[in-house]
Amino acid sequence: MEGFRFFTEVQVRFAETDAQGIAHHAVYLVWFEVARIAYLARFDGGYPGLQRQGIEALTIETHVRYREAVRFDDRLAIHARCGDVRGARFRFEYAVEHAGRLVASGWTGHACVDARTFRPTRMPAWLTEAVTRAEAPEG
Repeated sequence: MEGFRFFTEVQVRFAETDAQGIAHHAVYLVWFEVARIAYLARFDGGYPGLQRQGIEALTIETHVRYREAVRFDDRLAIHARCGDVRGARFRFEYAVEHAGRLVASGWTGHACVDARTFRPTRMPAWLTEAVTRAEAPEG
């Protein structure tokens, strides 16, 4: 998927489908989370590394655009990229691909907070630097 350097794969489980056999709309947010956690796992302990430092990354906004239905047992590539890092806030964008076609897209907004007080705190420099390197244009 153009513009994305990272993806992870999921297979639609039966429990994720509705009575019509189509993946339920809410499960796309779960798949976004799967991709987001896998994306972060590449950097200095990933999300658990943030938690060990006393930081949580709360989801504060979500958006999903559905283009085509997917069904039980379909194999999907969930593409993810991180950007718009500003202080405590950052944003992930996603593209869900099935059989070479874009079937959904979306984004999630996040804010880093102190795990005890839930007051905003800047994204740690090590993570900002890792994301910047991962998303830098090749060449």
